[in-house]
Amino acid sequence: MSVIDLPPDERAIETTLRVRYAETDAMGVAHHASYIIWLEQGRTELLRTRGTSYRAIEAAGFFVVLTELQARYHAAARYDDLVIVRTALAELRSRAISFAYELRLAERGTPLLTARTEHIFVARATSRPTRLPPELLAALRDIRTP
Repeated sequence: MSVIDLPPDERAIETTLRVRYAETDAMGVAHHASYIIWLEQGRTELLRTRGTSYRAIEAAGFFVVLTELQARYHAAARYDDLVIVRTALAELRSRAISFAYELRLAERGTPLLTARTEHIFVARATSRPTRLPPELLAALRDIRTP
């Protein structure tokens, strides 16, 4: 799957955020690193729609570790713009999870960024890659209506 392929299904969620002044440069343009933080917001909300959270995964004894990030910037967001972060679960395996993203300006629909992140599950106790238990994998597969 290329970085621009977002699964077009009802399981993608949208999160709207406003570009904060602290996320911009002197010209009011959002810093490129801010987009990566917005991806995390999208992942966090997607996990919530699946009835779990990073906190719950960590409490169960696991970390979700970023191993790869692909991002393509298309246009700039500016201070006070509303940005829609569309996030989808791209792939789920026993030891790994991938997310796909599309960021757009809310007002005009202008594409800002397309991205994909890859993560592995790591056992908190050993810091080694590990399989998630079946019940946690099932929770991640289960979409809930927010």
